[in-house]
Amino acid sequence: MDYNTALAAYRSALDKVSSVSDSVTAKAKPQTAADSPAGMTFSEMLKNSMEKAVDLGKKSEEMSIKGVAGEADMQDVVLAVSNAEMALEQVVAVRDKVITAYQEIIRMTV
Repeated sequence: MDYNTALAAYRSALDKVSSVSDSVTAKAKPQTAADSPAGMTFSEMLKNSMEKAVDLGKKSEEMSIKGVAGEADMQDVVLAVSNAEMALEQVVAVRDKVITAYQEIIRMTV
C-alpha cells in the first residue's frame, strides 16, 4: 500500500467517524446564551465535556492528516495532539472518580 492510498483510507475512516459523531451531536439540545454552567445538570455537564473531548480528538486527527500530507506546520500538529491528550486524561480522571464514588456508595450500609 503506497502513501497516497493509506492517506486516502485514513481520511475516509475519519469522515465516517465524523459523520456518526455529527449525527449524534445534531440530536443534542443546542446550547443557548441562557444556559450557564451553574444552571446545568451533572449529566449535561458531562455530556458537554465529552463532546468537547471528542471534538479535540477530531481536530487532532485532522491536523495529523494534514501534517502527514505536508499541509500543516508541525507545531500546530503537536499542539492539537497535546490538547487531545490532555482532554483524554481529564476524561479518564473523571471516570476514575465516578467509579470510586460508585464503589463507596456500594459499600454503604442502609
